[in-house]
Amino acid sequence: MEIGNNKEELLKLAFYKMPFGKYKDRYLIDLPEAYLTWFQLKGYPNGKLGEYLKSTYEIKINGLEHLIRTIQKQFPQNR
Repeated sequence: MEIGNNKEELLKLAFYKMPFGKYKDRYLIDLPEAYLTWFQLKGYPNGKLGEYLKSTYEIKINGLEHLIRTIQKQFPQNR
């Protein structure tokens, strides 16, 4: 999935919540970097969640969280 060139997918990523575990119901962008790094090392789940976790990891390690937070502020109706 190429999120960088797909506005709709980027919007979905901004409001996607973790569906299970300790961080259930948190936006992916709010997950600790260490948690995302664990998935990077151990493997991502299949499907959209895995794709979104991988993208969130890349966004965080490149210091681009502000882009997702801007989307969340500009489109609050998607929460």
